[in-house]
Amino acid sequence: MLTVGEGSLYPALHRLAEREWIESEWQLSENNRRAKFYRLTAKGRQQLRTEAATWGKFVDAVGKVLNATGQPV
Repeated sequence: MLTVGEGSLYPALHRLAEREWIESEWQLSENNRRAKFYRLTAKGRQQLRTEAATWGKFVDAVGKVLNATGQPV
């Protein structure tokens, strides 16, 4: 459904790290290669809850518009 290119992904991860919403560390991957792993911080989890609530309100509003059957008053 979504395709995110490296040119968008890594700058976004950098911004999230600057805001202290994620943290990262180098580890070995399943293929025994060095890879950077990211995880949400407590601050990031709070921001995710805020963004999810905002997104939910937007989705509800769009749903109401799409399902409207009456004429405007």
